Amino acid sequence: MKAIAVIPGKANSIHLREVPKPQLDAVPGGRGVLVKLTRVGVDGTDKEINAAEYGAPPPGDEFLILGHESFGRVEAVGSNVFEFKPGDFVVASVRRPGSSVYDRIGLQDMTTDDTYFERGINLLHGYLAEYYVDSAEYLVRVPKGLSKVGVLLEPSSVAEKAIGQAYEVQRRLRVWRPSLFLQLRGLQVTTFGLQEPPFLNSQLLEEIGVRYVSTKATSLKEASTKYGPFDFILEGTGFSPLVFEAMEVLAKDGVLAMVSITGADRTIEVPADRINQGFVLGNKIALGSVNASRDDFERAVLDLSEAELSYPGWLAKLLTHPVKGLENFAQLIDTLSNAKGAIKVYCEVNGDLH
Repeated sequence: MKAIAVIPGKANSIHLREVPKPQLDAVPGGRGVLVKLTRVGVDGTDKEINAAEYGAPPPGDEFLILGHESFGRVEAVGSNVFEFKPGDFVVASVRRPGSSVYDRIGLQDMTTDDTYFERGINLLHGYLAEYYVDSAEYLVRVPKGLSKVGVLLEPSSVAEKAIGQAYEVQRRLRVWRPSLFLQLRGLQVTTFGLQEPPFLNSQLLEEIGVRYVSTKATSLKEASTKYGPFDFILEGTGFSPLVFEAMEVLAKDGVLAMVSITGADRTIEVPADRINQGFVLGNKIALGSVNASRDDFERAVLDLSEAELSYPGWLAKLLTHPVKGLENFAQLIDTLSNAKGAIKVYCEVNGDLH
């Protein structure tokens, strides 16, 4: 079968290659599920792996199949799989268990191991291929009504985890409730970005009643004075200085959740005493969140379903840049790296969504 792969450690090595089609018996105990990919999303992680910033191949291979944002359809199941049947739409989680106590209870996204196993990222092949096989325990069924937007589920699961972690922390206050798509819960949401409106992102946010603020025109501190204080901040910009600005504007009893990875060596001066005092006297909390558990994927399915019902057709507008066919791998990475106005870039592997 065809697959898009890189040679980890070799910059710009993305290529198309023929690899053996995976077999159900690769998963022991008859628990294998063979999935035919329909769409696979790509993001900054794939771009950085192709730039040789990180990533490692599975033992015994020199290459790594890319892609961790999967969406596909079950083609066959093992003899001991009862949760799925051929024709079901599914999304697969990314991280697989290591050796820590958290890995042993299904919370490998909270692993304390230094070595981790992530499909399409580190030591495990990913989903930018025609098929994959995995154990049923790592798959989540997706209703047919979400088939056109199912490729958004993995990115949504990352946000689900971060907000779920914030909720667990805020049990201390006795008044919080968990949510991802905060606007659906009637909360006031302000989104920040660099570009000044109007443009597609700001227009889409306005459609669902979310405020957009450009940091070119308004600083976080100014926005906090005008629209805050902000009880919860989800930071995913990849620009680390904003983390410290967010710490300063976070409300008392608030939570700052960070989900972006910054691999550079940027340094800045910060008002350390003021931030420290604000956190102590204000009972503030900052936490990091990476990857997602099965529960997070299941919550993502529920929230995307509610979003589709509340704002019909809105989610599909996020799918801005499709690239048809694995053979167009060069166009896929170029679109990911250079396309203006891209919200979600993805590969149409076979387009079977009916």
